[in-house]
This record gives sequence, structure tokens and C-alpha cells, in this order.
Amino acid sequence: MGVRLKRLREERGLTQAALARALDVSPSYLNQLERNQRPLTVPVLLKIHAIFGVDVQMFSEDEEARLITDLRDVLVAGGDGAGGRVSMAEIRELAAGMPAVGRALVGLYRNWRAAEERADALAARLGQDVAGQTLTPMPYEEVRDFFYARHNHVAELDHAAEALNEAAGLVPGRVLPRLIAYLRRRHGVEVIDDEQPGEAESRGGVLSRFDPERRVLRLAAGLPPGRAAFQVASRLAFLEQGAVLDRLSADPGFSGEEARVLARIGLAAYFAGALILPYGPFLAAAEELGYDIERLARRFGVGFETICHRLSTLQRPEARGVPFFFVRVDRAGNISKRQSATDFHFSRVGGSCPLWNVHEAFASPGRILTQLARMPDGRTYLWIARTVGRTGGGWGAPGKSFAIGLGCDLRHAGRLVYAKGLDLSDPEAATPIGAGCKVCDRPACPQRAFPPVGRRLAVDEAERRFAPYPAAEA
Repeated sequence: MGVRLKRLREERGLTQAALARALDVSPSYLNQLERNQRPLTVPVLLKIHAIFGVDVQMFSEDEEARLITDLRDVLVAGGDGAGGRVSMAEIRELAAGMPAVGRALVGLYRNWRAAEERADALAARLGQDVAGQTLTPMPYEEVRDFFYARHNHVAELDHAAEALNEAAGLVPGRVLPRLIAYLRRRHGVEVIDDEQPGEAESRGGVLSRFDPERRVLRLAAGLPPGRAAFQVASRLAFLEQGAVLDRLSADPGFSGEEARVLARIGLAAYFAGALILPYGPFLAAAEELGYDIERLARRFGVGFETICHRLSTLQRPEARGVPFFFVRVDRAGNISKRQSATDFHFSRVGGSCPLWNVHEAFASPGRILTQLARMPDGRTYLWIARTVGRTGGGWGAPGKSFAIGLGCDLRHAGRLVYAKGLDLSDPEAATPIGAGCKVCDRPACPQRAFPPVGRRLAVDEAERRFAPYPAAEA
């Protein structure tokens, strides 16, 4: 943590002596802190926060663990074995001693990886080699990283939504009629339903349309109250928080207008969730109910996925909930949503692990499955998985089916009702999973699809795993 403290001091243009006076410590003690010879104590962290107004999260082990996870993707998977294997000890040293250099490496790798994948996709479409072009990450990837960098928490939108919830007199479970009344009273907007059920499917799944000239918000017919309330709340985000959405989506990290538009939509959706599920009351209810998702869904009148999504955002510095990571996976294993309030994330390379319980959820529709899962770095997590789905609106129309995964570090598992009956102290109770075959170096995994990048399997092992027929049939 000494490097972070020294960087903070240099950014403020302070000498060691000046910072020591501000923190009410001796210069020699501060020198030892910056050289990692003494640990940062809680009183010193609180003084740093009080004097400089910085989030003490920058000194947390979770922040370092996030960087270690990203660097592992870069230096194990992304290195393709060039220059020799980089050990985890060296990766940890880099993350701890030179975090800015580590983040720069991660940024360079992500840009290169995005360019390579885009080039491959273009080559497949055009039937020619277009590798070597300078390409930017996909806009949705930029937006995902935007939220990930903020630990999936946007404080100013959360506070604004909480204030509006109180001003509109919203009541859990009966939000929709009061939202409609507020929208009419405050903005002169009428909310009407489309006449024909299934209209949303015929227009590409769009659940609401706003006519600014007539001041009418049209909702797809047949929407459950919770989903209808979310559409109304999203419109309120654009009407009341437009300036904030514009400012946040003007982040210089976005490469183009498409990413900024997607970010604005994502921020509006964040505000809508925070309006329907206001931070303080929702966090209190979650703690009271042991984070029981189905009971929370009944209390607040929204769906399973909405509750999981909101649980992954409860990271207000003065009132933090369990730091969750949230994913939505389809039957093919594609991760269509991925949000993290903590250091965990799955690899961007090579898909997800088949031993992960979100894949098993499709075999037990509507049932909550739990799993203790241990990653290759030794950290263990509690995962909750359940399917959600919607019909297509009529006979023959295709529906939607996803598995929702919600996970947290083992040290927080005791706060969840889902830990009942699980032996959290037994290391053998956890299923060994990985971030994906290309970056997972478990040597004896029965589900490996192909060798990790930069490694070669022994010939007999390769034949056993990847032969066209099982050994018993050969």
C-alpha cells in the first residue's frame, strides 16, 4: 500500500514532511509506510479520507485482487507463452508495487484483444485477411468496463433516485400507479398500454415508446407491474436526470458516439432500478431477510433478475451491502450481462467454465441452486443460480430463457440464507472451477475443452481428452 500512499502524496504536490504533519505522524513513520515497512492502520486511513476526501477503497486488498485477476488474463492467457511463463508471485508483486503499470498493461492488452477479435470477425465476413487494422473495443465492452471501474455503483444517481422515491411517495409493491401519477403531474406525460398483447415482439422486443410531441409513453401490453414500473422509471431518468446522464456518458474513455449512447441507456436503467428499489430501504430489507432473493422480489414487487441486479450495486461507502457479482447466461454459455461490485470477474478469453452451476440451472428450471466454487488462485466463492424466462407471447413464438448467477466471496457467505446447510469451513466441499479453459491451468480437470493458451499437453493426455471417441469405445 506504500506505493499508493506515495502516489497520492505526489499528486497533491506534498513533501513527506508536509504529509506527515497533515496526518499527525512522524516523518520517519511515514517513510516506513511508503516503503511498505509498516502497515497502514485504520486511524491513518480515516485521516487520509478526512483530509484528502479520497475513497479508502483505493487502499483495499479487493482493489489489488481485481488487478491481479486482470493481469493473470494478460500475462498467462494473453502472453501466449512468449518470453517464458509469468508466475503468480511476479503478478502479485507487479499489482502491489506498480499498480499504474499493471493497469496500463491491462488496457493495452484489452485494446489488442478487441482489435484481433474484430479483425477475425471481419475476415470471416469478407473472406479475406484484415488482421493488422487498428480497431477499437466493441461499444458494449466499453460500457461494461465503465461500470466495472466504478464497482457497479453510481453514487449521484443512487442519491437522486432515493430522493425522488421519497418525493413521489412510492410504496414497495405498489410503485407503478404512483409513478404514473407522478409522471403525469410533474411532466404532463400520459402512460397508456398498447392495445394488442405481443406488440413488443412484433417490434423487436421494444417494451416502451415515448412520443415527446404528444407527451405519451406507450407500454407494451401485458407487462407485469414490476417491468412496467421499470419502463416508466427509465423515462423519468431521461426527463429528470438528463444532464447527469449526458455528463457521465461523456466519459473520455468512450471511443465513439455509439458507446456514449449505450452508456446513457445503461445509466438510465441504473437510475430506474435505484428508484424502484431505493438504496436505504432495500439494503435494510436485504440484511433483514438474509439476502433471500425470492422474498425480496415479493416484498418489492419485481422479478428475480431485477433483485439480483440491484444487489450487485450496493456499494455506497458508508453503507455497503455484500459485494456481489452478477451474470446472465444463455443456454449456449454466452454471458449477456456481467456486473461486478468486487474483484471477481470471469475471463474475457475462451468462454466460461462448464463446472460452474449457472450451466446446471437449465436442468432445474425455476429452482435455486447453490455452489461453493474454488478458483485456481485458491479463493472460494458462494454462487447462487436460477433460470428466468419469458414466453414469446403466442403459439409458436420463441421465448427467452436465461440462467442468472449471483456470487460473493466466501467471507461474506455467512450473511446469506443460501449458506444454510453448507460446510463453509471444509475446503474439500468446494467445486474446483476456472475462468475458462484458455486461461485455466488446472492439470486434471475432467471437463477441459482444450489446453490452456501457451501450454502443451503430453501426447497420451491429449489423446485421452480430445480423441474423437471415448477410450471405452475405441
